[in-house]
Amino acid sequence: MPVGGTQRVLERLLREAQRVGALSARPVEDVIAHAAQFATALPDRVREVVDLGSGAGVPGLVVAVLRPDLRCTLVDRRASRTDALVRAVRALEVGDRVTVTCADVADLVRDPAWVGRFDAAMSRGLGPPVQTLRWSRALVGAGGAVLVSEPPAGTPDRWDPVQVRAFGLRGPDRIGGVAVFHVEHPAGGPATAS
Repeated sequence: MPVGGTQRVLERLLREAQRVGALSARPVEDVIAHAAQFATALPDRVREVVDLGSGAGVPGLVVAVLRPDLRCTLVDRRASRTDALVRAVRALEVGDRVTVTCADVADLVRDPAWVGRFDAAMSRGLGPPVQTLRWSRALVGAGGAVLVSEPPAGTPDRWDPVQVRAFGLRGPDRIGGVAVFHVEHPAGGPATAS
């Protein structure tokens, strides 16, 4: 959990995101606690992570605050959201290791400069599970990880093992409210960006 002034700044930023409708009305403390699970679930070897569909910066901003050892790229397709993220990065004073990109993930997975570039991809609510895995996997190199927010405990498993293997992934391992998949094949291996 962030401490002191940084925590207050993060809470203020997330409350503002709620005020403008960029984040659900769930208590900010709960939002931060859930996003903190991504920081814990990221393997130690990860150095570069991408947050897909970052929206208000959850989990990306929380992970950036909790894991100063990481370089984070926050991606959202809406300019209004990325403009707010740029301001948030400045307010949190993490601009030396956090970048913001306004782009559609569907375009990035076809760009050779982005394919396999990251050690991990994470998303809280990017889209349908299969599409989320496909896009995330395309951006992560072999030996990396894909992290996706899980529904509440007791919800039926939504991951088809055949599809997971077809993307060159193993898992998921569940760490709190996060599903962690491990990338086993190099980029261009089993179906990634199709």
